[in-house]
Amino acid sequence: MRVFQQIWLSVASSAQQKDETQTQAQKLHPPLPPARSVGLGRADLRNSACSSLLFAARFSPPLGDPPSPSLHHPLPSTHLPPFRRSRYAHLCKPFIMIYAPIAKTQLECHRNDRPPDRSLLTIAPSHSLYVDDRSSIIATIGPKTNNVQMLGALRQAGMNIGKCSTNTRTVLMAVRLNASHGSHEYFKSVVDNARAVVAQTPGRPLAIALDTKGPEMRTGVMVNGEDVKIAMGHEFYVTTDDAYAEKCSLEYLYIDYKNLANKVEVGRTIFIDDGILSLQVLAIESDKLVKVRAVNNGVLSSKKGVNLPMTEVDLPAISDKDRKDIEFAVEQDLDMIFASFIRRGSDVRTIREILGEKGAHIKIISKVENHQGVQNFDEILKESDGIMVARGDLGIEIPAPQVFMAQKMMISKCNIAGKPVICATQMLESMIVNNRPTRAEVSDVANAVLDGADCVMLSGETAKGAYPIEAVKMMAETAYLAEQSVSYVPLFNEMRTLTTIPTDTNETIAMAAVAASLEQHAGAILLMSTSGNTARLVSKYRPSCPILTITRNPHTARDVHLYRGCYPFLYPHARPEDNSKWQEDVDNRIKYGLAEALNLGIIEKGDVVITLQGWRAQSGSTNTIRILSVPESARDFKLEGTHPSQ
Repeated sequence: MRVFQQIWLSVASSAQQKDETQTQAQKLHPPLPPARSVGLGRADLRNSACSSLLFAARFSPPLGDPPSPSLHHPLPSTHLPPFRRSRYAHLCKPFIMIYAPIAKTQLECHRNDRPPDRSLLTIAPSHSLYVDDRSSIIATIGPKTNNVQMLGALRQAGMNIGKCSTNTRTVLMAVRLNASHGSHEYFKSVVDNARAVVAQTPGRPLAIALDTKGPEMRTGVMVNGEDVKIAMGHEFYVTTDDAYAEKCSLEYLYIDYKNLANKVEVGRTIFIDDGILSLQVLAIESDKLVKVRAVNNGVLSSKKGVNLPMTEVDLPAISDKDRKDIEFAVEQDLDMIFASFIRRGSDVRTIREILGEKGAHIKIISKVENHQGVQNFDEILKESDGIMVARGDLGIEIPAPQVFMAQKMMISKCNIAGKPVICATQMLESMIVNNRPTRAEVSDVANAVLDGADCVMLSGETAKGAYPIEAVKMMAETAYLAEQSVSYVPLFNEMRTLTTIPTDTNETIAMAAVAASLEQHAGAILLMSTSGNTARLVSKYRPSCPILTITRNPHTARDVHLYRGCYPFLYPHARPEDNSKWQEDVDNRIKYGLAEALNLGIIEKGDVVITLQGWRAQSGSTNTIRILSVPESARDFKLEGTHPSQ
């Protein structure tokens, strides 16, 4: 305890301040009992998404005193036994609260030569180093935005935000095709338009994702196709008998889930039409008949969605429509599948089998949007390339007050695992009809970024909204400013602490590169990657500077948008056939990346750049760190040997 206190006492300006603060800390924070379990499923604190140390590192005012003592003396040590880490997790936040007022700010301690130019930093928590925009934005494309001009405008919507002021900066990193609405012909037009935009205008590559419809339950068709008003308290029957599929009424409502009567329980709720109409289960009459009561006034309509909150269902993981949509994604060489209503790890494996060898490059982002998905999250995360926190259906399937807990749990576990996570649904919902969002919506976007989301997504705001460009701009600006409030040194220490040791070589190199970037106040980390795995690992440790990813693989150039802080550059020259020129090729790629980043304003001449490279020409061989300085002369960027004309 004394050692722990003494490390943090080093930020005080005098011996008297040290004594007074130590006395205050001892009075306010006596020794704590063993950590109790918190969070969803009462998970152990040190493995939970709700680790107080993890939250303290992200939300508390930053500490700093050159030369970054938290880098040299990370707290807690990765070598401490598990119970000690839990105790330190409880202790850290109170100490940050005590010492923050007397600590020098990161703005004073770091980068005095190039301070941020945002006035907000005079009132917001300052950050450890200068950071650029790093969270990616995904926009759903609908009839409102499916044309080359609008897609181009969306892609450039945030160009006036942040450090990069050239017209080659883009904020929109991926477009989403919602398979619940539209035909394959329509989706093909979106794909063609998106690729035309990239070909015609400068900027980063644009990834394309297909969002599957997923297994679902729906009501039947009303008699004569007419909606029927239903009064609160009205009692009637829900049936799975196909005889009523085309003649639903106030007496009998057909639902197409055959096992309904065996899964619901008396007292449980059935939601119709996204929860607009609630039905309480009164009795199970037979294996095809359930008696219910309307909880509120509403309308019975044809083919409306049905949800069974807090109920485990046995629907097939992949419907016939999903299978056809996934095959379409493979044919069109798309980049990602957003897999809806994933309930267990085996669902993800089923999708991989459908993708086959031809679609092996397609990333599977599992959408967790029901009770089973939350309960089985660990196995889903293990099988998936990333996670989407789909809060729309999740807020129906589990109690709404628990959604924020599920969100924080999933984001933090993804961060610890080093897998990308997307926060989605109703983020700027009011901008479908209004040109300004509500204050709560803006805070929602900011808090998703502060929680650790790699990407944030717009749905109806860009698919059918009246202000799609304004929505992208608002989301970009909000995410950008939220990133300025992150304290990157404590966050790095926390991520290093939570990493299971021993680590493999790639992760050790990634961790060391981020540590070096913080120590050197680097302008960027530059790496060369074939699969994108090195970029993913570096992003996991949340460097405060951009991650320049040089690759020859077009899919990798698009996929790395999933990883926070990555700037992909597609290297245009082929790999040399002569292996003896491998190091020369590495140097050429470094020069190319530095020149492109300098041209875009991502780095400046004289900046320190941390580079990662392998020891041979194949994927998975990264094991070398070099510390370089951005050259002042243009001739130093000339590619040698294999590309003498460049």
